Amino acid sequence: MDFDLIESQFRHLMRVAVSVREGAISSTLLLRGLRAGSRKNATYTAFREVGRVIRTVQLLRYLSDAPLRRRVTAATNKVEAFNGFSQWIGFGNGGVITDNDPVEQEKTAKFNALLTNAVIFHNALDIAEIVRQLQEEGHAIDPEDLAHISPYLTEHIRRFGEYSTHELGLVPEAYDPHLDVDFSPLRGDGPPGADGYGQAA
Repeated sequence: MDFDLIESQFRHLMRVAVSVREGAISSTLLLRGLRAGSRKNATYTAFREVGRVIRTVQLLRYLSDAPLRRRVTAATNKVEAFNGFSQWIGFGNGGVITDNDPVEQEKTAKFNALLTNAVIFHNALDIAEIVRQLQEEGHAIDPEDLAHISPYLTEHIRRFGEYSTHELGLVPEAYDPHLDVDFSPLRGDGPPGADGYGQAA
């Protein structure tokens, strides 16, 4: 990493950063301009070096911070689970988009995303309803337990079944998004010191 180059171009880097933040120039236009003759563009090279510094710092944090590694692993698992669920939903043609038209490709991807999110929403409503039923029966609900429940459920979905469309015109009842469960300890906004982040100064 060339720290001397970063130091020499620091004023230019800040000027560009402020321009992007203030909307004076778009990031797309900026990248296009910086890439033009990039080997000779000192600002472009300095930005590349800054990127390497950031990646190195993040890698060192990841290696030295066990809680961070757990959070990254959990987030990665969630993304992989969502992608797998989305592929399971989009089973037509083996999940392969065969149309060469970019517009049609985009439509297929958006339709799949819409259907995926609709099924996830339906699963979440079902989970919430079951939680309410358990609470009415006198069961205590632990937010930690709920945190391990995934909405990417497929066992109850019949992909190859018969689908009725006569109910499409019916307006569903308003759903209740509220659950009488205290999730604050999971968000880190519980009592001071509860999770290591709320300790008083």
